[in-house]
Amino acid sequence: MLVKAAVAYENRDKFAIEELELSGPGPDDILVRIVGVGLCHTDVKALEGSMRVPKPGVLGHEGAGVVGRIGQNVTKVKPGDHVVLTYDSCGTCRPCTGGDPAYCEQTVGLNFRDGRENEPGFFRKGSDRIHGHFFGQSSFASYAISRPQNTIPVRKDAPLEILGVLGCGVQTGAGAIMNSLAAKAGETVAIFGVGPVGLSAVMASVVCGCKEIVAVDVLESRLAMAKGLGATRCVLAGANAKTAEEVRRLIPGGVNVAFDTTGRADSYQQALASLATKGRFGFVTVPAGTFEPNLGAMMLSGLSIRGIVQGDSVPDTFIPHLIDLHMNGRFPFDKLVTKYPFEQINRAIEDQASGKVVKPVFTFAP
Repeated sequence: MLVKAAVAYENRDKFAIEELELSGPGPDDILVRIVGVGLCHTDVKALEGSMRVPKPGVLGHEGAGVVGRIGQNVTKVKPGDHVVLTYDSCGTCRPCTGGDPAYCEQTVGLNFRDGRENEPGFFRKGSDRIHGHFFGQSSFASYAISRPQNTIPVRKDAPLEILGVLGCGVQTGAGAIMNSLAAKAGETVAIFGVGPVGLSAVMASVVCGCKEIVAVDVLESRLAMAKGLGATRCVLAGANAKTAEEVRRLIPGGVNVAFDTTGRADSYQQALASLATKGRFGFVTVPAGTFEPNLGAMMLSGLSIRGIVQGDSVPDTFIPHLIDLHMNGRFPFDKLVTKYPFEQINRAIEDQASGKVVKPVFTFAP
């Protein structure tokens, strides 16, 4: 079938909007008409080449839409269902069967390397093959082919156009606080970097009933948004700022939980230094620079540190839970979103990079 798609080419820093041929779904696949798809920083890194993915290819991994057709072996969804697409997993390895699909043994191949290259879900432009299967979906297109593992049925009264952001960035930030670091009512939290992932962590901290929520960022506009979403304290970080000292001034003794989304080693050091005794530190990306935690000091203070993938989310239950919270007015992730027509994808990337918008979502005309 013919679809409209944003194609990433080698050595180009912008997407090309093109008409491609998408292979039909196989017996274990699901054809989804994309209604809205979020822009994640991972898409931008893949486009620009700082993350190696096969090209030319169709990216996009925060899709939401309506099921069009299903393969003969699919029982999880039916045509007409509303769905959110999320990361792919094999469903059979030890982490998957043990309830940790975010740590699937085939994560790299299934999500970043087109490990299903010869299966349904690839694209063609004339006689040229265009890679698909990015995060098991390649949802920067008007239609996508997914699998039951990464297709989540959701309630039909929720705003489908914007639900796709729950499939990666929002569930990562919210899940880091609610699942990975297990923030408890009455605890104190510091969130370093309040972009889309960090702001999702702020909202999750409110849901968890945290007593103090400290937002740390270099942009005053982001701090203002964090405050509007429930942060109780804000710290404007700078090149020479001793951020941990400021956090400790605001929260004497330090915070119970520190979460970093910046990808900067110096920020990681400050986050770790802001912790109280037996505090917990989590991060979601490999830091640029050298991060050398003092293991002796960590031991003596009982600190813990861990990497986090997808907020330790089990999407089949966590994404519907976030939607329920949103529909009950307790998780207003819609305040992060700015909608763009799909054809304005390159403009949206520029707007996000400049700080003009927080979370672009691309919509398709009916």
